[in-house]
Amino acid sequence: MKCCIIINGYSELESMMYQPMRLKEELENRNIPTDIIRNRVLLSEIRNSVLKSELSDYDFCIYLDKDKYLLRCLEKSNIPVFNAFEPIEICDDKMMTYIELANLGYDVPDTVPGILCYDPNANVKIEMIDFLEKRFGYPFIVKESYGSLGKGVFLVRDRQDAINICNKVKCSAHLFQEYIDSSEGRDVRAIVIGDEVIGSMLRSSDSDFRSNVENGGSATPYPLDDDTKRMCVDIAKDLGLHYCGIDLLFTEDGFRICEVNSNAFFREFEKVTGINVAAAYAEYIIKTLAE
Repeated sequence: MKCCIIINGYSELESMMYQPMRLKEELENRNIPTDIIRNRVLLSEIRNSVLKSELSDYDFCIYLDKDKYLLRCLEKSNIPVFNAFEPIEICDDKMMTYIELANLGYDVPDTVPGILCYDPNANVKIEMIDFLEKRFGYPFIVKESYGSLGKGVFLVRDRQDAINICNKVKCSAHLFQEYIDSSEGRDVRAIVIGDEVIGSMLRSSDSDFRSNVENGGSATPYPLDDDTKRMCVDIAKDLGLHYCGIDLLFTEDGFRICEVNSNAFFREFEKVTGINVAAAYAEYIIKTLAE
């Protein structure tokens, strides 16, 4: 077997390389030649009405980019992909994630989709601000639908904040959400591979309402109870994910689902928990392909 790992062609962040390098290491330790390929050239096309892929020599692909068109082309070229197109498409769009989770009966924060504006010179309508005040009160959360590492997430503390932030995100897909103050500055990240939660960690911050380690937060191991583990595995199965990170918010009587990340970074997770995520994912992929 031979594997390709697709990563974003534009990002030069060193932190982005940890995940593909670790996966390559663990796959090659299992005698599977692996290439890391930056998505910066045309790797697929439609030529003479036939779908062509430059990656047809690979037996499977681990897809760490968010380019859904290339991903769809790979699937239609019969190349097994981890994760697949539909789960990544759902998880990449936070509003779509909440829609799917709510429809499946999972506990998520109250959420309202933002209204997309196509005129950058237009001002946000005051009746929308009035609606948000009445619906959520202050504070509440504004999230851009696309983003990671805590970027594009805003805490709205008052009316002027609401006007400023709504005008800031009006031309991007976004959503409005209740603020779970019982989880301020902390959440739990669980990593799911196949039918198992392989581990979980508490992320916390004393200086930011967001708990992301990349924003200055810290992390420690945090064991989950069996019911919460089962819920996380069910979420992964229902969304069709082979691998994911599920972020859980603390409530007075348990957890509420914050986000599901189809390509969750695991550098800090491996460091904090001592769990070899890359090895577990490699073993899972090999077993899945064999079946």
